[in-house]
Amino acid sequence: MNCSTLLPLVLMLVQLWPCSLSTENCSTQNADHSFTPVRRVKRGWVWEPLFATEEQTSMVPVYVGQLKSDLDKQDGNLKYILTGEGAGSIFIIDENNGKIYVTQKLDREKKPFYTLRAQVINRSTQLPVEPESEFIIKVRDVNDHEPQFLDEPYVATIPEMSPEGTSVTQVTATDGDDPSYGNSARLLYSLIQGQPYFSVEPKTGVIRMASQMDRETKDQYLVIIQAKDMVGQAGAFSATATVTINLSDINDNPPKFQQRLYYMSVSEEAPVGTTVGKVFAEDSDIGENAAMNYFIEGDSSDIFDIITNNETQEGIILLKKRVDYESKRRYSIQARVENRYIDDRFLKEGPFEDKTIVKINVEDADEPPVFTLENYIMEIAEAAVSGSLVGIVTARDPDDDNCPVRYSIVHGMHLKRLFSINEYNGTIITTEPLDREIASWHNITVTATETRNPEKISEANVYIQVLDVNEHAPEFPKYYETFVCENAVSGQLIQSISAVDQDDSAEGHHFYFSLAQEAKNNSHFAVKDNQDNTAGIFTAKSGFRRQEQFFFYLPILILDNGTPPLTSTNTLTITVCDCDTEVNTFYCRYGAFMYAMGLSTEALVALLACILILLVFFLAILAIRQQRKKSPFSEKMEEFRENIVRYDDEGGGEEDTEAFDISALRTRTIMRTHKPRKKVTTEIHSLYRQSLQVGPDSAIFRQFISEKLEEANTDPSAPPYDSLQTYAFEGTGSLAGSLSSLGSNMSEADQSYDYLTDWGPHFKQLAGMYTSPRSVED
Repeated sequence: MNCSTLLPLVLMLVQLWPCSLSTENCSTQNADHSFTPVRRVKRGWVWEPLFATEEQTSMVPVYVGQLKSDLDKQDGNLKYILTGEGAGSIFIIDENNGKIYVTQKLDREKKPFYTLRAQVINRSTQLPVEPESEFIIKVRDVNDHEPQFLDEPYVATIPEMSPEGTSVTQVTATDGDDPSYGNSARLLYSLIQGQPYFSVEPKTGVIRMASQMDRETKDQYLVIIQAKDMVGQAGAFSATATVTINLSDINDNPPKFQQRLYYMSVSEEAPVGTTVGKVFAEDSDIGENAAMNYFIEGDSSDIFDIITNNETQEGIILLKKRVDYESKRRYSIQARVENRYIDDRFLKEGPFEDKTIVKINVEDADEPPVFTLENYIMEIAEAAVSGSLVGIVTARDPDDDNCPVRYSIVHGMHLKRLFSINEYNGTIITTEPLDREIASWHNITVTATETRNPEKISEANVYIQVLDVNEHAPEFPKYYETFVCENAVSGQLIQSISAVDQDDSAEGHHFYFSLAQEAKNNSHFAVKDNQDNTAGIFTAKSGFRRQEQFFFYLPILILDNGTPPLTSTNTLTITVCDCDTEVNTFYCRYGAFMYAMGLSTEALVALLACILILLVFFLAILAIRQQRKKSPFSEKMEEFRENIVRYDDEGGGEEDTEAFDISALRTRTIMRTHKPRKKVTTEIHSLYRQSLQVGPDSAIFRQFISEKLEEANTDPSAPPYDSLQTYAFEGTGSLAGSLSSLGSNMSEADQSYDYLTDWGPHFKQLAGMYTSPRSVED
């Protein structure tokens, strides 16, 4: 790159104000962004526009411009000094004449300007001639960057058949050069691939439709866009981007049947809902634009139906009503299909529907018998005798051969067989009398079977109603409690009555009430029929006396409207109460009870008092028994713990059995089986004698203690607490000998206690108990 192609550097003095705001000398910018050099004079400073290359590659400093003071006589007496950003490294100045040079490569994209300071001093005095001034060196741009598409790759979607000029998408490229200077960053877009379907706006990069396109022909296009800087001039940099444009579907195609005529068949045995066949219409569109609905036109829609499979878009023909080969063997139906969603913009191109013909043949089959009715309703009187005719059912073979049929009744395992049927003619009769009050309706199932093919069976329901016969007389619906006061006046209503009848009446029940024949001459009460199935009981006289008659029994005759009419006599019991006009029901019931029991009030009070006394006595007995059930052991334990008894007298040995009652320590409720204790007298006596010769460490001694301890642990009669048992084994050195009473039951021949008399007066009583009379006398 030679010096003729270098762009200038602009030096601007900004010590006091920017050059753009000053009316003094500045370089002027032309319309083509070039600068016209103008001589500048400011406070003694003089400079001119400077030129340099943005990308300096030569090792030789390149002249940029010159700073000069108007005080400079060019005699070498002044010295120019440059400081600030890049001074001495990037920029240098000739200190004699103020010429500035650039020594390194400059890149506007890394640093667009440099701030420098200039000063002139006198070489002799080293004093400044001009004050230090600050200025900015702005780096002018050169075209050193290529355009870039940052969002590549581009993908866009537009509906098919969009009109010409419709915007598809916009592509944008960027350039690292300075957009404010020159044409380095001015881009121009062009279409390399994509004609004649698309176009691009050169300045904005907006891609537009150039013609209408059909998705069904081609649904995707690859468009290549080029971006050039320098407004597309020679030597400009360029970049390309790929844009994938997809055409989305619209409903611009009607459905079309694959066939103009379809043939299908269905068996006459096929049940309702059977699939007869399928038809299919194609639609070039996709998604919901290809969704369609199928219809059947004409009278055939009563027998056949068609539904749409939303997944496969097939039309499925179904049997809506069973067909009969003998009645009609062939059907011709017209099926129609139409789009579910229609775009109004394309209605002018024709209807979005299609039609086809479907011919369906009915196949013959061996059908089961057919009843003349699906359900039969029959009637029979409940008084009918066994074998009475109920009705007749009829079935026939629908096939051409008209096979004979046989009839039967389906009996449940737990159902009583009340009816039978003639297997040849379908006549139904009773097998026993029927009672409407037990069951007013009977439902049975009758089957008809072909004789030549027993597998062909059909069924029919028969509903039999049992007609009512007036066989039950009317009666009171409940027991009436009727009371009348002693002071009742004549004509007073004391009771309202009604009636019920178990029989049914087609016209509704109507009952008639009157006094029975035997009570016609009753002068106490009267019956008034209200003509609404109720009647009132009135007094026929004033005043009643309980002492004379406590109860009145009034027979009432009830007549129904059945055929034949039936009557019944119902007795109404009327109780006389001790009241004036208002009846106290409780008191009257109490009085009636007392009268029935034959008791007076005083007797009843006495009876209740006796019952109360007995109840109190019974509760007292229960309380005493509960108290006795409590264990006495706890009380004994408390007694043992809280009472300390001190005895000063000596015991009388094992013969003294009244000193302390050990049985009080034992729990009375615990009964144990007493094991017979071994007679140990001889054993103790023997060991006692041996102890006179052995010590406590002897094996015989240890054996003795172990045996006695084991015997005490297993003794069931031992006290229920820890006890101390002492067994004496004295040594041979004892002068007094053993005082133990263990051997007290030995005979005098074996042991003598005469030596006790020699012990002194303190043992006189003991000596008297164990020594012989002769020794004592001595």
